[in-house]
Amino acid sequence: MVSEMIKVNEYFDGKVKSLAANNAQGKATAGVIAPGSYEFGTDTIEIMNIVWGELKAQLPGQAWKTYQRGESFRVEKGERFKVEATDFMAYVCEYL
Repeated sequence: MVSEMIKVNEYFDGKVKSLAANNAQGKATAGVIAPGSYEFGTDTIEIMNIVWGELKAQLPGQAWKTYQRGESFRVEKGERFKVEATDFMAYVCEYL
């Protein structure tokens, strides 16, 4: 039984969009980021999994790093991080 519907999220004038859902394993979003630079904040621990393309990220206290398909990064609760996409890319974000 589905406890809630799929939620649509849209940020930065539609340049970042995702679909969010919950299941027995927790909450996750699947989304696409258009080329550009963006800054996000976290309410929970987030694990960003790159599933298509690549994404450059600057995590708190770290230098910029490029993540490609099959790679992931973790951001702790209450942190801010920056990302930059030079082409369209897709991700799945898990919330712990």
